[in-house]
Amino acid sequence: MAKLRKGVFGRLNSFINNHIIIKSKNMSLFEMQKRMLKIRFVEESIAERYSEGKMRCPTHLSIGQEAIAVGVCANLNKDDLVLSTHRAHAHYLAKGGDLKKMIAEIYGKVTGCSKGMGGSMHLIDKSVGFMGSTAIVGNTIPVAVGMAKGLKLRNKDAISCVFFGDGATEEGVFFESLNFAIIQNLPVIFVCENNLYSVYSGLEVRQPKGRKIYEMARSMGIEANHGNGNDVVEVYEKMLKAKDNISKDKGPQFLEFDTYRWREHCGPNYDNDLGYRDESEFLKWREKDPLKNVLDSSEFKSYIDSLKDDICEAHLFAENSKYPEYEEFLEISGIKK
Repeated sequence: MAKLRKGVFGRLNSFINNHIIIKSKNMSLFEMQKRMLKIRFVEESIAERYSEGKMRCPTHLSIGQEAIAVGVCANLNKDDLVLSTHRAHAHYLAKGGDLKKMIAEIYGKVTGCSKGMGGSMHLIDKSVGFMGSTAIVGNTIPVAVGMAKGLKLRNKDAISCVFFGDGATEEGVFFESLNFAIIQNLPVIFVCENNLYSVYSGLEVRQPKGRKIYEMARSMGIEANHGNGNDVVEVYEKMLKAKDNISKDKGPQFLEFDTYRWREHCGPNYDNDLGYRDESEFLKWREKDPLKNVLDSSEFKSYIDSLKDDICEAHLFAENSKYPEYEEFLEISGIKK
């Protein structure tokens, strides 16, 4: 079993048989690697089957970005609340969201987590504290701040956490939300997944040269840190520190992680031929695969075999489920009670 870097010991003061101890919850590097494998294989299955025409919505894959979702959520309890973006599969699964319900949602079936009416960009599983995702860039940032305000008012021993991309930091609501969270000293962690692109536009055409997102956030008065988003241990450590800071009443926290999406902005294919990024850049980042040395490890063979069976079962469950009826639409929309 791979061993964690020595830097983990000073922060945790507890290390037993390669297990990270988080209060009453244990999460080992091995378990985090399994979670990343689950996300990778689930999304690869979506990409492989998408051309069948049975999935009823656009889908945004996070292949190559799995370490951020897993490293962050490994620090969270069921009572901690998570919100996400249009690229939500990894966050949903890392927080413990139901796989069958997610796949059924993508197929537009009534057994989906949003009754088949939201699709890939509108996932939710309140039973594990995954409170939703939306298609509008930056939309869930103020919602996460509002949830943090609610947790504080009710004296809950929990935090709110929101994932978003680098493009969301160009929205006005990003700055308004950070400012309000700082002033109110709210228990919220902002997690920026910087994959360098907003659809087909790179950072260099959207933001001033040399400006660092985490430094910009820090200038507003929030504690902000930056890390390698393809290293699950580093992500875990930085998230652990951020959550610890909140427990010490040090206010909201901001984390920026560098990463890279392998496939097209929206859809199952590769798009290095479109001209907005080149093959050499992709190959450079593929060498930094967060699952490098894990995919081919014999240690995970039995788990992968079982995982593939679970994924096939989830797709079969979705295919055999019914589409929602009009009456169910009226009920879920609140038009008919």
